[in-house]
Parts: sequence; structure tokens; C-alpha cells
Amino acid sequence: MQKVVIIDDEPTTLSILEHAVSTLADVILVSQSTQALSSIRKTKPDIVILDINMPEISGFDVCRELKSSQDMRDIPVIFITSLADSENEQIALSLGAIDFITKPIDIELCKMRVRNHLTIQRQKKMLTDVNSALEAEKKQLAITLKSIGDGVISIDASGDVTFINPVAQRLTGFSEKEALSKPIESVMDLRDTATDEALLNPALYTLEVKRPVAMSYGAILISRHGQRFRVEDTASPIIDDDGTLKGAVIVFQDVSEAVEMAVKMTHLTNHDQLTGLPNRVLLHDRVVQAISRSFHSRQSIALLLIDIDNFKYLNDSLGHQVGDFVISSVAKRLNNIIDDRVTLARVGGDEFACLLTAEDSHVGADVVAAEFLKTAREPIEIDGISHQLSLSIGISLYPQDAVNAEEMMRHADTAMYRAKSKGKDRFSFFSNDLQRAMHNRLDMELKLRRAIEANSLAVYLQPKYDFESKHVVGAESLVRLIDEDGEVISPDQFISLAEETGLIHQLGKQVLQKSCEFVASCSPHTSDFKIAVNVAAKQLENPNFAAEVQAIIKGAGIAPESIELEVTESALMHDFEQTRLILESLSALNVTLALDDFGTGYSSLSYLRQFPLNVLKIDRSFVIDMDDEQQALDIVTAIVRLALSLNMTIVAEGIETMSQFNALQALGCHLGQGYFLHKPIAMADFFDKFIANIEVA
Repeated sequence: MQKVVIIDDEPTTLSILEHAVSTLADVILVSQSTQALSSIRKTKPDIVILDINMPEISGFDVCRELKSSQDMRDIPVIFITSLADSENEQIALSLGAIDFITKPIDIELCKMRVRNHLTIQRQKKMLTDVNSALEAEKKQLAITLKSIGDGVISIDASGDVTFINPVAQRLTGFSEKEALSKPIESVMDLRDTATDEALLNPALYTLEVKRPVAMSYGAILISRHGQRFRVEDTASPIIDDDGTLKGAVIVFQDVSEAVEMAVKMTHLTNHDQLTGLPNRVLLHDRVVQAISRSFHSRQSIALLLIDIDNFKYLNDSLGHQVGDFVISSVAKRLNNIIDDRVTLARVGGDEFACLLTAEDSHVGADVVAAEFLKTAREPIEIDGISHQLSLSIGISLYPQDAVNAEEMMRHADTAMYRAKSKGKDRFSFFSNDLQRAMHNRLDMELKLRRAIEANSLAVYLQPKYDFESKHVVGAESLVRLIDEDGEVISPDQFISLAEETGLIHQLGKQVLQKSCEFVASCSPHTSDFKIAVNVAAKQLENPNFAAEVQAIIKGAGIAPESIELEVTESALMHDFEQTRLILESLSALNVTLALDDFGTGYSSLSYLRQFPLNVLKIDRSFVIDMDDEQQALDIVTAIVRLALSLNMTIVAEGIETMSQFNALQALGCHLGQGYFLHKPIAMADFFDKFIANIEVA
């Protein structure tokens, strides 16, 4: 456990500081400045928290004595000062202070400052220990070298091997007999680590320059058996007393383990120990690099700052072990959502950051943030008790609202606190414009969720006109959202959102339910009425979709023949085999299946052959242009003839003029719909206008 000495003559201040720091380290309280140095020398703390103004010996004098002591000068000092005490702060910094705790004392801020410096001290100690270990290893290697424990090879002036010791034999794979008199470059196969290109042997180079040389750290020795060793070496010329160059000697050692140790140290320096995620240092480096790349590619990057809501309460009430468990669990959940190339870092106690670049992720910051919020809401079980968590997320974008890494972090932090102020469990953009857009999106999602939960989605019906009987024989169900002010919101504004959020399944189910109930209400008046309901592509991804449709139809007590399901060409492309099986199951129920918007998508005739489709709908874009474009008329004519040849019912949508109506009727089109015939109207109005007065045969 780390130790902190707190020196202050005010009991109240000592009590507050002890409360703030006691959860981080062992605390030693000193109320008399005369005892400060002896207490510090005795306890050897990791940090000293020192008040400036004390009656006997001032904090400055204590610090001077401390920094002049050979065995205590490296102990960090944090001064306690007032908010506007800039003069004292300058003096304190000149004496070697590392930080300040301002009065009145903010316990949480104090705690964070001390925690950060304790972390730095731990890391410094780790680095010192590792460096000591490396230094000890280097000394041991030097001893080994003197004892001929390293590889040693000597050559003559021609470059041929004259001596090779056992270690060199092991590393090169050549025995003494095999190596002697061979050129050294054939015995020592040296390659560049990065490029694997052959390197000039230092022993040959030292013959040329006639002085000692050393090979670069990035060299690999490949033995004759294919083993690869990271090696370090020195080479020196052999010159006799007469100054004649007789040859050279190269001494080399296997440093593979040292390299591995350095790699591990780099990882420790740049990663959080609890979660294994990149830390703030590595994150900052990656943000800087991403900004540099973005400056040239002109592509945006996003930084998400993520904070666990109410973590302090959980940590304080249940203990730090539980707190660490929560942090580790959240880290795993967040990491499972993102791609391996995306940087997720732990930047503080309960704070994470996520860096999204165009190269690493093709998903928007809002989508990632929404997924983070969703996964955090899943209860976490601690000692058999489920706890509900939530996150607050702030998002900053470069170059839209920040010019450098530091500003991105600040802006993301500001946006995160904005999310907290709005009730937590949400995300917020720093940019006002983007924030407004996302607010509208969230507002629309909220309206949609409420409408689905309240079963208040409105279904409008657009009549389908039979060209032969000249009567309305059916309708297409079109969903509408009614907001609090009674304004009708068109599906263009919320269908794509419903698909993104997964609400499309509940929405589609509710529309089908209401459509079936409407058909049931029409049964006393007509038995031939058919209603068409649109099916989204994502609904067909549900393997139980056909069973759900069957249950709804059965529950409404209507004939399956009175329901027509419309699918688009694009919906058929997602999973060909699964879609075919679902459509076959629906067809087996005697539900009519229609291909909507034919001609605008892939228009593959294989769909008409391989899927059990009954109806072909001509897209409105062709119908609207029939009056003015011969090509549009030709396409409509071809589609009608194709459908008729396949014994499919043909429906034209988007009829807006009498000439379009007459042309479609002349072509032999079966059914039509459009504003020329009638616009979509509420179910009750449709019933009164087209159903109520039908006489039962």
C-alpha cells in the first residue's frame, strides 16, 4: 500500500484530507511542522501533502529541507494553497512542488489529483525496477562476455573465419570444423529486422575502417537451421604491435529476451493495468496521429468520452474491488461492440474514450454511442444482486468543432457533462448543429417508441381500384405517426429510423394487426375486400415471421386470402434462401404475396420464377412519366405483358391523371391506386366512404 504524509496545523483540514486520501493510500497525519521532516524520513512516503502557512516552520522551509536531503529529495510535494494564491504557487513550483490542492478543498478533485500522482509514482517505481533489472542484465552480459559467454568469431584479413567459440557455434549452427576458413558472411547470416535484407557483417566493415564498430539493434542472425536470433554485437580490428592489420574479432550476444522485455515495458507504459486497454498517453498519441491523417485526407474523426453514471456511489458503498469489477465488466462490454481497429481507452477511474476514424470504422459516432448505451443498460450481477448501470457520453468531432487532440478531449468532456445534465443514460455532441440534429432524431425515436408502446400508430388506407368492375376492391395500409400536436408525420421521417433501431419489427406487427382488425370489421359488409401491408427487409430476417403473421390473422378471425404482403426487390437480396423459405411458408397460409416497386431495383426475372409471388406492382416513377416519356410507357407496357404472361395480378401505383388511368386500363392492368383515384385516408373515413354502404349479397 502506498503512503501519503499530510502536514497541516489545522485539524479540520487534516480531517478533510484524510477522508479524501484514505481510500487511496495509508495516511500519516502530522499537525506540527517541526515534526514534518522526521516523520517523512521515518515513513518514506510516496507523496507529501504540505500546507504553506504554518506557525512554527512554513511549508516552504519544510520543502527546502526536503529537497536538499539526498535521501528525500525525490519525494513529490503537493502544496495546500488558496484559490488566488498565485505568488505562493510560483514559489512552490520553484522549490520543486508538483501540484496544488486549493482551499476550500474539493474532496473529489483532491482525490483525483492524489490518485493521479500516486499512479505516476507506481509507474515510476515500476520503470525504476525494470530499468534496474535491465541494467543488472547488461552487467551480467558484460561479465559473460569477459568469460567468453557470448558468441565470438575472429577472421583474418581476407575475411575468413579463424576462430569460433561454442556460443557462436550454437547461434550460427556451424561447428568449429565447418566454420574455419569459410568467409564470415557465409557463417553469419545477418538480416535487417524490418526488411529482411542482408546486412554487411561488422567484422568486414571494421577491416575497412580499422576501428571498432557496432551493429544496429535491429539485426537478426539466422542460423543454418533456420532459427532467428535478435543479436547485438561489436567488432574490432586486430592490429599487431607493428600496426599491421591481421584481421578482426566480432563479439555478439542473443538479445531476444531483452527485446521482448522492452516490448512488454512499452505495453505496460501505454496500457491500463486493470482493463488492458490503452491508457490516456497512448490515446493522446493515436488522436494526434488520426488528426494528422485527417488533415490530409479531409475525413472526420470522432472522440467519444464515456463516463459510468453514479459510479462513485457504487464504488464507495460496495468497495473498490466491486468498483474494479464494474469497470472491467463495462470495458469488456464496450470492447465487444467495436471493431478491433477502433481505439477504446481507459482515461480515468470510471472514464473511457473511444476514437473513431474513417479508416478504422464505417459506423457513425451516434450509432456507436447508442450501442454503448444499450449494452451498459444490461444489468450486472454482483454478489447475487442485479445492478442497473448507465453511461453518459460526450462526442467531439474533428475538424468540425476542435483543432487539436487537447481540444477534442475538452469538448468531448463538455459534451459528456451536458449529457449528464440532461438526465444521464444518453449521449451528446459538442457541435450545436449536430446536437440539434441528433436531438431531433432522438425525439423522433422517442415519439415512435411511445406510439408503439401505446398502440397508437395510425394506419391510413389508399384505395385500390379495379379497372374491370370499376369499384374499390381493396387498399394498401400506410403507417403514419401522430405527434402530440396532432400533426401527421409521414413514414419518410421515421421508417429508416425504425429499421436502424430495430423498432421496425414491432411497427410492422402493429400495422399488420390493425389491418387485419380492419378487414374483420368489414366482413359484415363484404367478403371480397383485400388489404395490402408492406413488409420491411429486416422483418424477413426474422425466421419466425411467417408464424407471427399466421397468429395475427388467426387472432383477427379473418381469411388469409384477404391479406396481401408487399415486399420490395431489395428485401429479397438480403438472404436469398431464408427469404425464399419464409415466402413459401407465407404462401402456404394462402396469403397473397406482391413484389412492390418492380423495375426500380434489381429487376431480376429469377425472383419471379423462384419466389412464390402473386402480384406485380408497377412503381409510381414509371406511371408518372407515362404521359411525357415514351420510354416510361414502353417499360410499363413490358411489365404488364410480363405479368399477364405469368398469370400474375398487375397493380399500378401513383396514378395522377386521366390519361395515365386510360392508358393503364387499355394495357390490361388489373388494379390501380393513386391520387387521381383517391389519396390515403384514415381507416374510419375509408370505412364510411367505401365499406359501410356496401349491400351484403
